[in-house]
Amino acid sequence: MDSANDMKAHKRTYSSFIDMLKWVLPLLAVITAVVVILISS
Repeated sequence: MDSANDMKAHKRTYSSFIDMLKWVLPLLAVITAVVVILISS
């Protein structure tokens, strides 16, 4: 079993991953939309 200290580290890592995902997903959506628009033109 993980100790309490490891659990804190896991939560911190997961939180930073989710925060990064909140920025990356919309950015990827915009890039994808631009590429699709450029290809369809």
